[in-house]
Amino acid sequence: MKEEEVILVNTNDEQIGTMPKMEAHEKAMLHRAFSVFIMNDKGETMLQQRAAHKYHSPLLWTNTCCSHQRVGETNIEAGKRRLQEEMGFTAELRELFSFIYKAPFDNGLTEHELDHVMMGSYNGNPEINPEEVADFKWMMPSDIQKDIAEHPERYTVWFKIIFEKFFDHLMHNTNHES
Repeated sequence: MKEEEVILVNTNDEQIGTMPKMEAHEKAMLHRAFSVFIMNDKGETMLQQRAAHKYHSPLLWTNTCCSHQRVGETNIEAGKRRLQEEMGFTAELRELFSFIYKAPFDNGLTEHELDHVMMGSYNGNPEINPEEVADFKWMMPSDIQKDIAEHPERYTVWFKIIFEKFFDHLMHNTNHES
């Protein structure tokens, strides 16, 4: 099976090439990515716990799903595809914002991503893919913020960065309770 390629971009999110995912993470190359946050009608956010066999950040908690766009795929199409692949459901998504971050891992790999953050609504329980996800839970955003402050080791490096921006966006742009 051919390794998945990521889309290399410049700081303006213009495609400048593609590269195998592992190579991009080894070389800390800036590439396009997305992060999906699913919320329910109670204002809770669905978190996923990464599967135990993942090559980085196993069993850590993170946002509902995240991955990389494929060539020719819109951000929304990519988010819906990955939500179905990891969590077993789809939802209407809307893009909130994008930003660049760089996060090194203990294993020598580095995430250097132009991340498109999206949000959607869902009120059911997911049918998680055990190849990708160990568990899920619903939490109020304010409780997530508090738990990250008290137990940062429970969460992925990128989630701690992204959640701060997501929480700020929620507080300033929506009427969700926290």
